[in-house]
Amino acid sequence: MTAVTERPVVRTHRSPEQAVAAAPRRRVSPERVAAGLTLVALAVLACVALARIDISVPNMIASWSNAEHFFQRVGTVRFPDAATLLQQTALTVGLVLLGTLLAAVLSVPVAYLAAGNTSPGRGWIAAARFVSVLTRAIPDVVLAMVFVLMFTIGPLPGILAIGIHSIGMISKLFADAIEQIDEGPRTAIRATGGNRLQQFTAGVLPQVLPSWVATILHRNDINLRGSVILGYVGIVGLGREMSFAFKSLDYSLGIGYAIVIFALCVLMEIVSSSVRAAMLGVAPAGRGIGASAIRAGMRRRQASGERRQRNSATAEPRATAEPRATAEPRSTATPRFATPDDALRRPWTAARVRTTVWSWVAVLVVIGSVVVCDIAWGDLATVWGKIPPVAAQFWPPSFGSYGAGVMFSAMFDTVAIALAATLLALVFSMVIGSFAARNVAPTRGVRAGARFLLVVVRGIPETILAVVLIVITGLGAQAGTLALAFGGVGLLGKLVADSLEEVQPGPERALTATGATRFQRYAGATVPQGIRAMIGHTFYLVDTNIRAATILGIVGGGGIGYYLLNAAQGSNYASVTGIVLMILVTVLVVEGIAMWMRRVFR
Repeated sequence: MTAVTERPVVRTHRSPEQAVAAAPRRRVSPERVAAGLTLVALAVLACVALARIDISVPNMIASWSNAEHFFQRVGTVRFPDAATLLQQTALTVGLVLLGTLLAAVLSVPVAYLAAGNTSPGRGWIAAARFVSVLTRAIPDVVLAMVFVLMFTIGPLPGILAIGIHSIGMISKLFADAIEQIDEGPRTAIRATGGNRLQQFTAGVLPQVLPSWVATILHRNDINLRGSVILGYVGIVGLGREMSFAFKSLDYSLGIGYAIVIFALCVLMEIVSSSVRAAMLGVAPAGRGIGASAIRAGMRRRQASGERRQRNSATAEPRATAEPRATAEPRSTATPRFATPDDALRRPWTAARVRTTVWSWVAVLVVIGSVVVCDIAWGDLATVWGKIPPVAAQFWPPSFGSYGAGVMFSAMFDTVAIALAATLLALVFSMVIGSFAARNVAPTRGVRAGARFLLVVVRGIPETILAVVLIVITGLGAQAGTLALAFGGVGLLGKLVADSLEEVQPGPERALTATGATRFQRYAGATVPQGIRAMIGHTFYLVDTNIRAATILGIVGGGGIGYYLLNAAQGSNYASVTGIVLMILVTVLVVEGIAMWMRRVFR
């Protein structure tokens, strides 16, 4: 038997520097290097754009005399008479609701084909996603220009413009919800011989319906804010009345309409947030004033309910405390039925009554919207004969008397406005958003103040702010950039705060244990963990700002929107097509870069 001798293990002691040098180096992929260089190039372009627009504090202070002169001309804010105000408000709400509902209905088949787990094939997925991107890239104001030529002046062009443009966002979120379902119910229905329609209605729809309702309500809030700009191209409602007032230099009435629109946006957000909370039983995820108010109310009710439970638990005799502790909670108890007939007859619980009431209210609101809008249904039958002559006016595309050089320069100005506004919003959002984060703010009062500031900033529509800034500072890129930056702080600041609050607490605690200061913990642990999410949020804001910069140009905020409005008002529709194609290509390129960045830095 041969004896096995163990060789002694020789341990070598290395210094930390030698250990680091001997450790294998992590190889950085060329794609990641390219993405980093692209990010640096975009940051440089944003700085150059901001310097070119020449936004400075001295210039803003110098323009204060214009602000004083403007407010002197405004004088006492006037509001329209009650009958006109009620009619225009109902008309605006009606066309927005019907447009959102139209988009929701049309988004269902698009989302079904775009979702990887329900689509019949890859070709259908590509086609559905192209429809989603295309409808999202074409501004609703451009669609409104086209539909105004094809239909009678009224709410129908606005309904169609809002509906078709909203398909892009709603179908994308619908498809994301379908891809996240539990496949068990659908598989069971397919195993029993159910067809695709039965699998969708019984296995998919019940799971995604809460998410779909929340998406529709959120999009309705966005469409209400966006309906303001549609008034500048002839769509009826509060936006058109406000545009008439400002164009006729009746600033007191224009400001009155702006205040009404702002109040209506807040009211609509409160209503939609209440519906979300009542129908879905969850706190709304919106970032506006209404959603924040509903969340605060739900937190107060929850805290009050917990206090009542604690008080009742301490007041009960000890003999009854143990049985109640072992009993199944009423809200989560599994219903038991004596017979199958009892199972088919669902009991009218408080939750079912509440959902049924809200559902009937929604039906009545839709019927009321149809009545208020007084849609010319005959136009849907006669419009097919108008399509060829209208299409002939828009094709082939042309830049008209302006020339390609002027148009490309204006498109570059639009991108520059978007980048400069994003840079300004990012700087202020990092400060305000950091103080709004629970793990960064020094006190609860500072966090509450920062959160309240973000809510107020988010509640002001960018279009109204741009109109006021244009009156004060004059036409040009400065007003559009400031309006976009102001609105971007409300959006990006909230996203930054959420990203910082979602980081892992371990690195922060480790730095705190070593005696690091609050700023050292913030710079060394909090920001590095949240930087990837913040990069994604920043690109989302760039994508949003390019679309918004185009729209703000219509009201005088500079960029390609100014030429778009001039071409539409001058009936030069071939130039409208050329400008729209430029906007479409630019949006698709930016969206592609954003998707690439999110994939590389995830």
